[in-house]
Amino acid sequence: MTAPANETTLDVAVDVRFTPVGTPLAIRHEGRIWVVAADPAHWFTREASWDTRRTAAVGSGDLVSTEYWRVEVRLGSSRSALRTFTLRRNPLSTQWLLENISD
Repeated sequence: MTAPANETTLDVAVDVRFTPVGTPLAIRHEGRIWVVAADPAHWFTREASWDTRRTAAVGSGDLVSTEYWRVEVRLGSSRSALRTFTLRRNPLSTQWLLENISD
């Protein structure tokens, strides 16, 4: 599968600010603040545990679930065009990655 012409694949670390209930509120990417402008989509994917090659002590956490958010954002409080960011957090990571941007 190829990416659409209007999609940029990145996989770069970003800072994500969340609401008190755990929904993304804003994303800092390349020194700019992108504000979430619509209800985001949230889902998880799972890898087969036998394919991950990860080992950990019992109780150390979920080794197979990757968390995603797809959010529509715009720059700060401006009326700039909406862009769609796909955010990903890998198992056992605290760092969010900006997987891709589409217009």
